[in-house]
Parts: sequence; structure tokens; C-alpha cells
Amino acid sequence: MRRTTTLRTGLSALLLLGTWATASALPASAADAPARSTEAPASSALLSAMQRDLGLTRDEAEARLAAEKTATAVERKARHAAGSAYGGSWYDAGSGRLTVAVTRAAHADAVRATGATVQLVRYSARQLDTAKKSIDALPAPAGVGSWHVDPKANKVIVDVVAAHRDDNDVRAFLTRARQSGPVTVRQTPAAPRTFAAGTVGGDPYYTGNVRCSIGFSVHGGFVTAGHCGSPSAAVYGWDRSYVGNFQGSSFPGNDYAWVNVGSGWWTVPVVLGWGTVSDQLVRGSAEAPVGASVCRSGSTTHWHCGTVLAKNETVNYSQGAVHQMTKTSVCAEPGDSGGSFISGDQAQGVTSGGWGNCGSGGETWHQPVNEILNRYGLRLHTA
Repeated sequence: MRRTTTLRTGLSALLLLGTWATASALPASAADAPARSTEAPASSALLSAMQRDLGLTRDEAEARLAAEKTATAVERKARHAAGSAYGGSWYDAGSGRLTVAVTRAAHADAVRATGATVQLVRYSARQLDTAKKSIDALPAPAGVGSWHVDPKANKVIVDVVAAHRDDNDVRAFLTRARQSGPVTVRQTPAAPRTFAAGTVGGDPYYTGNVRCSIGFSVHGGFVTAGHCGSPSAAVYGWDRSYVGNFQGSSFPGNDYAWVNVGSGWWTVPVVLGWGTVSDQLVRGSAEAPVGASVCRSGSTTHWHCGTVLAKNETVNYSQGAVHQMTKTSVCAEPGDSGGSFISGDQAQGVTSGGWGNCGSGGETWHQPVNEILNRYGLRLHTA
């Protein structure tokens, strides 16, 4: 790829090679590796976005990132201490603490010893996951948006599109879903959709007439969303020069893909700040807990932040269901698909789809990056 003397060209080139990171990626051999400590917990880009989207001061944003990093480490230890009594966990931004649900009081002291708060519940995470898998096997009508295990509610939550809540096929689905275990039905204002877009200007990558965003650099290429392209499809950069091809792609069922990088392009462990804020280095892919802050970078709406709302959610797109997704309160728009979700300096996932927009708000799902790395045997490019 030919370089120019402009800053924008340099940043855009970095972007195509993995600076539009989305997600929970980590070397396939080290999915549970602890986050690497650094002197600066985050770049000004990430802190500025958190201040804007979460209503925090800079000091509050830095303190929250530090507390979430601690909670991420505690979660792994607490889950081991709870054993088969583990009922899930969530982070509370108000207290700065991680809560771990357990089904047996005998395990409470061991879990508290890890630094977590304990809550007794009726159902274990394994029981709830089994109930969700039963729902996954049901044919879902368009009026059902998604479903996931909610550890705080200790139930499986099924989101129904408000305008279709009384449809006969939706009612029939919910009747069968309730037979699988503890289910609560909630309403969502719109059906989920993917965030690919037709060809427009900006800093994207293109395949056919589709524009998407790069997720994270891996050694030899980058990861992105599966709905953006089919295996062997050619990929072109923001300047329309050839980058590589889709080496693997899965959608629906999953929503992930990876593209090899060559022809003068190279990979860097950076999430793009779009020239208005500094870029964010990627240092690992330790998965943030439910309740933690998370930010997204994409070629349409750039930097936006929110919180992790749910994990292992099944999303019912018009093209078919996608499993094991993470739901967030971050907004996104067409063209952001494939882009980076990052928490602190830890990759979280690649943007898949959602509802709403960045003017009125909405929710967005990402495909966890560690799953993508493990599926294709890739290694995250880290700083």
C-alpha cells in the first residue's frame, strides 16, 4: 500500500490492519491470560468516550477501569471457588464490586475470600445454560429479538419486539420456551439487524458492494464480522487497494471471519481514534464481566461507549440466529459491522448488529474475540 504524508492516511492504514478492533480476542492458547498491567490504564481516546457516553469525569473513568480490571481477575478465581454451585456473576459500577451468585451457602466463604460479594440463588449457571440451549433449538419467529441467561435475575430473559408481542407465533414460542426452565419475557423496541452498509466514503474496508469495519489485528491478518463477506471474497482497503481475502467466515450461527493481510498492508495492535482522539493500544483479550464498561470503534460512528449487558445471548436476525453473543448498551450504525469492542486495553469482540442508532441510542451485540481466535487458531497482535 502506498503511503502519503497526511496523518489521516497513516491512521487509516493502521485501521485497516486491525485498529478498528472489536472485542474479546486473545491468543487461542491463552484465553484466560491475565491482563497485562501498564502505567496508563487507557488512552485519552477511550477515557474521552467514556466521559461522553457514561457521564463520567476523567478521574471517575480511570477509577472505573481500574476497578473493572480487578473484577475481571476476581471473577476467574471466584468461579473456581464456587465450583458446581456457580450461578454467574456481574459487576456493579456503583460499588465497584463483583457479585457472584452461588446455589449453596457452604461455598459462600470461599467465594468471598476471592474478593467477591456473594448472592444465594436457586439455579446454577449450568442449569440456566441448559435451559437456554433448549430454547436455542426452537425455531424463533421474527418477533423474538434475542434470549440470554441473566445471572442477576437468575433466569433466562427472552426479549420480544414490542410490536409483535401478541403475534400467535411469538406466543407459541414463549409457551415452549417456558417449558425449558425459568424464563422472563421483556420487550425491546426494535428487531436486531446487522450493521453492514453499502459502499460510501470514509475509512472502511470493502468487499463487493458492502462496507464494514476492521476488528482486531491478528498475526497474518485481522478479524471481523462474518456477515461482511464469504470465504475467498476479495477485500479492499479504504483507498480501494487490494488487502487480502476472507480466509474463513461463518454467518448465521456465528458472526465471525478473518481476512489475510498482504500486498503492502501490515498489522498493528491498535484501535483507531479517528484523528480526533489518540489511538488505543491492544494488550490482551481478558473478558470483562457483565456490568463493566466497554467502548467501540467503527468506520461510521467512530468512538462510543456503554456497558456489558449480557453474555452468551442468542440473537435472532432475519438471516437466522447467532449464538454466544455479548450484548452492550453501546450504539452503532450501518458500516460499523466488524469493528472493535474494547475494555481498557483488552480486546472484547467484533461488532455484529443491534437496534437503534447513535442519535437516539440503542443496543449492540458483539461476537467475542476469543471465540474467533480459538476457532481459526489465530493469535491476537498485542502491544
